Amino acid sequence: MLQTKSILEPGSRRYHYPVTEKNNQMGIEMSHTAIESLEAIIVDLPTIRPHKLAMHTMQNQTLVILRIRCADGIEGIGEATTIGGLSYGNESPDSIKVNLDRHFAPLLVGQDASNLNACMQRIDRVVKGNTFARSAVETALLDAQGKRLGLPVSEILGGRVRDSLEVAWTLASGDTSKDIAEAEHMLEVRRHRIFKLKIGAGEVNRDLAHVIAIKKALGDRASVRVDVNQAWDEGVALRACRVLGDNGIDLIEQPISRNNRSGQVRLNLSSPAPIMADESIECVEDAFNLARDGAAPVFALKIAKNGGPRAVLRTASIAEAAGIGLYGGTMLEGSVGTLASAHAFITLNKLAWDTELFGPLLLTEDIVTEPPVYRDFQLHVPRLPGIGLTLDEERLARFRRP
Repeated sequence: MLQTKSILEPGSRRYHYPVTEKNNQMGIEMSHTAIESLEAIIVDLPTIRPHKLAMHTMQNQTLVILRIRCADGIEGIGEATTIGGLSYGNESPDSIKVNLDRHFAPLLVGQDASNLNACMQRIDRVVKGNTFARSAVETALLDAQGKRLGLPVSEILGGRVRDSLEVAWTLASGDTSKDIAEAEHMLEVRRHRIFKLKIGAGEVNRDLAHVIAIKKALGDRASVRVDVNQAWDEGVALRACRVLGDNGIDLIEQPISRNNRSGQVRLNLSSPAPIMADESIECVEDAFNLARDGAAPVFALKIAKNGGPRAVLRTASIAEAAGIGLYGGTMLEGSVGTLASAHAFITLNKLAWDTELFGPLLLTEDIVTEPPVYRDFQLHVPRLPGIGLTLDEERLARFRRP
């Protein structure tokens, strides 16, 4: 008698569905590319230093690695990573894992992994929100399909128009002298020439003095930008953005609350420096509404917040149609999420504000056999099948959360 019942293994939290030629209970013909199992693994990795944001200071980075195994022996890997648990957004590593185990897996096991549209539409019909978990699934399916076809994910997404992406670096120590020294070192070794400063947690005048001092020290040798992470109210932002713009700051990211849409429009009209929407974009529909309202001239693209590499390209299309500049953003993902983002971004016609895909450089340990290559200010995107990475099983076992 054929076993056709879905099984949830409490120990590994891996959802199995033995693939047969036909599932007699459900009446579904089982493809040779059917999904056999999903496994979500929480991994805690050390970082080179604390990473200070307006709402949280990261002491390490936690990733959720998703492994999707298929009947043809192909395994696709994806990643869902958020910053600071629930202090940043609606999903945490713990909630992502539980939802992948209990809700996504039963929807996907037994489905044809080679049909990305059908798999993601099946999720759309049942699951609301959960864009970080969706992104891990879409990434893993793209990785598996790339391996199956012998193609990089970028080619499945339409074809790359470049092989590398310029990458910004965040100066987040909060100490002006240390940040200037760090920036000078990055310029000397040709790793970064775009710098973003995390501000908003401190007193506004002190933050402004900190940023202006760094810009003055670096001059025209580097682009200096700030990320406020929604920390200012509109009144503070109206003055602070003018000061920053008048002192050569190139870009101001999400200075006020994402919920103050009309305030974002007013700020966009008054600021001498371009305003970039980040937290304001939590789904593709947000991008459309922001573009319609004229709330920001620059959009941060993040696969985790849009629901995957294909989903983020829909946001990019909205921005391009509206004449809005693009920036390849990050949730400080590890190597898997970073290269998944990069494969999407290298298909875009123009990234006027470059990218921030430095997540792997913040880690002192990695869980892949060959980490991404950063050289001459650029992240170089491999032409290997899938996203181009292989998990290091020993390190994965060492850093996975019990």
